[in-house]
Amino acid sequence: MREFAALTNMDMIDRFIDENELAFLFLSSQSCGVCHALYPKVGELMEEFPLIQLGHIVVDDVKEAAGRFSVFTAPVLLLFVDGKEVFREARFVHMDLLREKVGKIYKMVVG
Repeated sequence: MREFAALTNMDMIDRFIDENELAFLFLSSQSCGVCHALYPKVGELMEEFPLIQLGHIVVDDVKEAAGRFSVFTAPVLLLFVDGKEVFREARFVHMDLLREKVGKIYKMVVG
């Protein structure tokens, strides 16, 4: 499983998105059972996409992130290309569809 960088404040989050061509954010809540179950699965899936940088935000700790990214439920998965959000999945994530959608974007960017 690939590791996620812990992003604990908005400056870190902004830098992470700005400095990485492909930036993937996993936003979770401490009380979210779905988040805890999905996190390792997403980490394993992302082994297929080594150039995507992974960041994890616990919205309980970084409340501004929930507002910035319009998070109303958890988990929320966001993929940014060159600082622009190009993909969003929330709450119930189907791993096969996630692999397919991220794979298409990855191929367009990486070639």
